[in-house]
Amino acid sequence: MNPLRWNYRAQFLLGFLICAGLLAYAIFLQLKIGLEPCPLCIFQRIAFAALGLLFLIGALHGPRDRAGRGTYGVLAFIAAAVGMGIAGRHVYVQLLPKDMGSSCGPPLAFLSETMGPFEVFRTVLTGTGDCGNIDWRFLGLTMPMWSLVWFVLLAAWALFVSFRTPRV
Repeated sequence: MNPLRWNYRAQFLLGFLICAGLLAYAIFLQLKIGLEPCPLCIFQRIAFAALGLLFLIGALHGPRDRAGRGTYGVLAFIAAAVGMGIAGRHVYVQLLPKDMGSSCGPPLAFLSETMGPFEVFRTVLTGTGDCGNIDWRFLGLTMPMWSLVWFVLLAAWALFVSFRTPRV
């Protein structure tokens, strides 16, 4: 069962299942373990959801031509790149010394009620402090670090699957 030999639909479905699994684990940690997500974590979840949705649509559509597959690959790469940027910013905030960080600010619900969407996005991405808290580690990496790893892997997977030469 080598996933490198699977067809395009199965490979894109695998990408969707990975995104769904990562989101399910994040929700499990929130609801059962009690780890509340910061605004940057929520934006990463949105990026994983968008990436997973693109993988699912690509798998269901299953275009046969290079242009169609390339389009899905590039769109998935863009979604993953946005996620990489958000996760990278979160890692940066976590690695800042505590005395250099300020507060993340009010909760995301309050921000969305009092600001426009672009102001909320800018405020969250420039926030530090609470987003710098490290509540969870696995193999020495924090959750945003793992998110960054997964975004890079999924971006590479989307490009590999979409632009590889099909077997004859």
